[in-house]
Amino acid sequence: MSAPARPGVLRRLLPRPWTALWLWGAWLLLNQTLAPGHLLLGAALGLVLSRWPAPAPDAGGRPRRPAWRRALIALRLAWIVVHDIVVANLQVAKLILGPREALKPRFVWVPLDVRRPRSISLFAGIITMTPGTVSAELSDDHRHLLVHGLRVEDPDALAAEVKSRYETPIRELFE
Repeated sequence: MSAPARPGVLRRLLPRPWTALWLWGAWLLLNQTLAPGHLLLGAALGLVLSRWPAPAPDAGGRPRRPAWRRALIALRLAWIVVHDIVVANLQVAKLILGPREALKPRFVWVPLDVRRPRSISLFAGIITMTPGTVSAELSDDHRHLLVHGLRVEDPDALAAEVKSRYETPIRELFE
């Protein structure tokens, strides 16, 4: 049996040549100069940064989403949360100033698809920040979150709504 082929010296020194070239060009464009010092510094930065390790795959062995994709997901989630906070403030004000019969408070157990502690904390925090809902308890096995709603017509609808609006983007970001 023959030994496995080892990558050449050039491939070991420069595993991603296009990334190094792109970084070198970006450095020169940002500094708007072709001075020898900037040519050398840009080349050194390109060589060093192109060797930076790629993001580790997730728990399932799939490659992680690129940073720009995660940034878009985070912006979308932030927009949804801010929008929901504004709308919920108006709805809660209307409920409080309206007839008492309009209030239908209820506790609802929401099954969790997220498993990481930071994902669960973010999900619970977003629910608590939204007026009219509060995260009350996490089950011992971390598979259910107890949520209190100020006006709950359908418990399953509340669980489905918070899962689709908040948990899905959180899972895309962190899981």
